[in-house]
Amino acid sequence: MPNLMYMTTFINQEDRDEHWKAFVDSPEWKSMSTDPKYQHNVSHIDITFLYPTEYSDY
Repeated sequence: MPNLMYMTTFINQEDRDEHWKAFVDSPEWKSMSTDPKYQHNVSHIDITFLYPTEYSDY
């Protein structure tokens, strides 16, 4: 199965946690995540945090 990668940016860790909680708690996501046709779409999740360097232009 192909890999899917999300790259998202947040102001800080608290902002990230708040936005992911809103996503996970959304009625649309809850509906999709319990739909049998999507049952085996996610088999493994890796979470990696990247931090900008001092010279990054972000």
